[in-house]
Amino acid sequence: MNKLHQTIAALALLFAGLVGCAGESLAAGDANPARAAEMKQTYRDLWLGHIYWVQHSVLDSTTKSPVERDAVKKEVDANSKQIASVLIPFYGESRSQQFLSLLDINIGAVREYSEATVAENKSKQDAALARLASNADDFGAFFSSINPHLSKSTVRGLIAAHGAHHVLQINQHKKKEYAHLDETWKLMREHVYVIADTFTEALIKQFPGKFL
Repeated sequence: MNKLHQTIAALALLFAGLVGCAGESLAAGDANPARAAEMKQTYRDLWLGHIYWVQHSVLDSTTKSPVERDAVKKEVDANSKQIASVLIPFYGESRSQQFLSLLDINIGAVREYSEATVAENKSKQDAALARLASNADDFGAFFSSINPHLSKSTVRGLIAAHGAHHVLQINQHKKKEYAHLDETWKLMREHVYVIADTFTEALIKQFPGKFL
C-alpha cells in the first residue's frame, strides 16, 4: 500500500471514530432510532450511487460513444440532485441548490483530472487538484455554517479524502493497475458511508423532532 493509500485509509478510520461517537450521544436523544436508521441507509445508498456513476463517468470515458457518455452523465446528474434534495426538508431549496453546486464542482474537478491524466497534461492535473482542494474548503465552510454539529475541518477532511480516492482510482486505471482497483473501490465505498453517516448524525442532532 503506497503512502497516499495509507493516508486515505487513516482518514477513513479517523472519521469512522467520529461517527461512532456521534451515534453514542444520539442514543440518549429524542429521535426515533428506526427513523434515524432509515435515513442513514437512504443517504448511504445515494452516496454509493454517487461513486458508482462518477466512476463510470470518468473511467474509460474516451472509449465510450457520445450516446453512452450522455446516458452516464444523466445518471450522475440525477443522483446528485437526489443527494442534494435530502437537505430540502431541513434547510430549504436555496441551501439544497448551494450543496448541489458544490457537488457538481467536485465532480467536474474529478472529470478534469481524469481527462488531464489521459492526456498526460501535468499542469491541468495540478489545476484540477487545486480545484478539488478549494472545493473541500467550500464544503467545510458551507456545512459548518448551517449545522453546529459539523466543524469546517471535519467536513473539509471528509471531502478532501473523497476527492483523493477518485484521484487514486484514476491514476491506477491509467497505469493499468487493475489488481488494486478493487481495493480502492472498497475504500471509496467505506468512506462514502462515513460521509453519509456523519451528515446524517449531524442532521439528527440538529433536528431530532423530524425523526420522531
